[in-house]
Amino acid sequence: MGVAIRTATEADRETVVRLLDEAFQDDPVSGWVFPGAEYRRATHHRLMAAFTDIVLAAGRIDLAEDGSGCALWMPTPAGEHDADDDGPAQVREAVDPANERVELIGRLTARIHPADRAHEYLWMIGVSPGRQGEGVGTALIGTVLDRCDGQGVPAYLEASSARSRALYERLGFELLGSPLDLPEGPQMFPMWREPRGDGRGRS
Repeated sequence: MGVAIRTATEADRETVVRLLDEAFQDDPVSGWVFPGAEYRRATHHRLMAAFTDIVLAAGRIDLAEDGSGCALWMPTPAGEHDADDDGPAQVREAVDPANERVELIGRLTARIHPADRAHEYLWMIGVSPGRQGEGVGTALIGTVLDRCDGQGVPAYLEASSARSRALYERLGFELLGSPLDLPEGPQMFPMWREPRGDGRGRS
């Protein structure tokens, strides 16, 4: 059975934030940004809300009709991505001013973000823990990858675990450069996917 997907609106904000919060509670990078389970449960959702608001304003959020998953995409033009702008500092101020890692993660990922070609940036994808392994995430990613293939646009993401890296490799992404080693923390894997222009889609 296929996964029905639609574009999220402001009315879906709380659903998206909840999905991302639940999906990333046990993620290695979330654990690094918010060390300690109690602190993470109390604060993590604020970062997911900040990300959701940014993408609702300037990108696209694909949402499974049954609320089982969502994917945040940001169209990214070619050109320099300024790792020293005040965006990460503003996010930190909104989420937890005392937590420097909230700002640091934004600056570190900005420094490795490719700037030479326009692309679709998969900022985050979250699937409800009870629905993981059912193909929801693959279906969410696939809707945009099909569009990328049709328009000849590459896609980029940072995988936050070896497990997610393996999933993205199956979808045609390849490691771009070296992994990002978070200070005293896990690795992130920058990954790039060239569009498939042979007219065969992903099958």
